[in-house]
Amino acid sequence: MTDNLDISIVVPLYNEVESLSELHAWILKVVQKEKLTYEIIFINDGSTDGSWNMIESLKTKDSHVRGIKFQRNYGKSAALHVGFQASKGDIVITMDADLQDSPEEIPGLVKMIKEDGFDLVSGWKKKRYDPISKTIPTKIYNGVNRFMSGIQLHDMNCGLKAYRCEVVKSIEIFGEMHRYIPVISKAAGFGKIGEKVVQHQERKYGVTKFGLNRFVNGFLDLFTITFITRFGKKPMHFFGLLGTLFFTIGSCITLWLIINKLCIDTGSRLLANRPEFYIALTTIIIGTQLFLAGFIAELIGRNSTTRNNYLIEKEI
Repeated sequence: MTDNLDISIVVPLYNEVESLSELHAWILKVVQKEKLTYEIIFINDGSTDGSWNMIESLKTKDSHVRGIKFQRNYGKSAALHVGFQASKGDIVITMDADLQDSPEEIPGLVKMIKEDGFDLVSGWKKKRYDPISKTIPTKIYNGVNRFMSGIQLHDMNCGLKAYRCEVVKSIEIFGEMHRYIPVISKAAGFGKIGEKVVQHQERKYGVTKFGLNRFVNGFLDLFTITFITRFGKKPMHFFGLLGTLFFTIGSCITLWLIINKLCIDTGSRLLANRPEFYIALTTIIIGTQLFLAGFIAELIGRNSTTRNNYLIEKEI
């Protein structure tokens, strides 16, 4: 197997032993029909059901199969990150191992990267075979994503995606940030992001590994990634602005209370007996804390080893 491949197919998996052989045969049929040079990288994310034995078996049948086994379950982001770093193809395709992503979509995704010049193409499962308890939260989740990120994707968390190799080698995903790879890619300078309607298959084996808590975690991660991409290298612009705003409001209320007491309503009750005084005091304290948080974040960022990490596309 050469290092110069057309595509790398990265498949993260957790307890999907029943579907691996069928998925491999399906991928093989498609890439051979399209005459693509390829590799399939199965990332075994701490499976306990014999998935690794199946990967080893597939490796004996197909030299283009590669397998990476985690000691324990680290999550999809970790699996994708390791798969991205290991990939050798000019185009990297990601798909889930549960057969709900169709390998028949691979040629169309490759075409959009090669011929249409996209950096990243995300699948859109326009017609889904999921229960309503999953589809409705997904629509809300994607609507909020589009509003906050400015990236007009209908299904940002779709596992079926295609990337130029430069994209996956330039980004780092961690925690549960796999949901926001388009946002991370855009922040890294890869802004040509496309979308392709893809088939969604009904789950054939096993059960889903994700519960409803992923929607709560997803929204929290969205706020995190939005802050990091916008203010990661300039935290004072966020904390300092909010701190100044709160401090100014508190100071104005305090000044008004003092002027009112000394010049307008001299017989009024003591300032310490007025609720406005405590509102002003609390606001000033919050403003001071926010400003200090921004200042400390700037000091930490100044000492960070990645403070001057910039992606250089070309040099002559």
